[in-house]
Amino acid sequence: MKKNIFIIMGHPDWDSFCGYLAKRYFDKAVESGHEVRQVNISDIQFDPILHKGYKVIQELEPDLKVVQENIKWADHIMVVYPNWWSTMPAPLKGLFDRVFLPSFSFRMKKNSILGLWDRLLKGKTGRIIITMDGIPFFNRLFIGDYSNEIRRGIMWFCGVWPTRVTSIGPVGKMDPEKRAKWGDKVAKMGAMAK
Repeated sequence: MKKNIFIIMGHPDWDSFCGYLAKRYFDKAVESGHEVRQVNISDIQFDPILHKGYKVIQELEPDLKVVQENIKWADHIMVVYPNWWSTMPAPLKGLFDRVFLPSFSFRMKKNSILGLWDRLLKGKTGRIIITMDGIPFFNRLFIGDYSNEIRRGIMWFCGVWPTRVTSIGPVGKMDPEKRAKWGDKVAKMGAMAK
């Protein structure tokens, strides 16, 4: 089944392992007949700071409006980023803060004592690819679930589910052959829109 895929490349440097993985995913998805759009966090212009929280919704910059349109259009959202200090890079977090707004990605139910909400992105699926210099198993063992902020706190909360996570590391010591094998695995995910 052909899908609309939106890729968010969350590493500020396109010339990185994350950039390589995003390209492999993109190329194989297109080759397999999916419609694919992509944004690179360093190519868009926006203020990543939510200055007043949700008290005052800031006017979205044109690039953020395009990101929102691509999210609405997508059946599947793929995000690739490096794990820096057990989380995503600040510009990527800023993108989520500014784009995944109330009335776009979720809506709190009025008069709900339980704090229930509507997931406005329901029906979409997700893939998170996280690179790191550590060993994923040990990072999770000693630090905890470094994917929870994006996987459950953002994607699940807004209805993008299931969202699968692939953790890759240690990247800094990875030889070219192993990088190529990871590229092949990620390309297969792109082919299947998973």
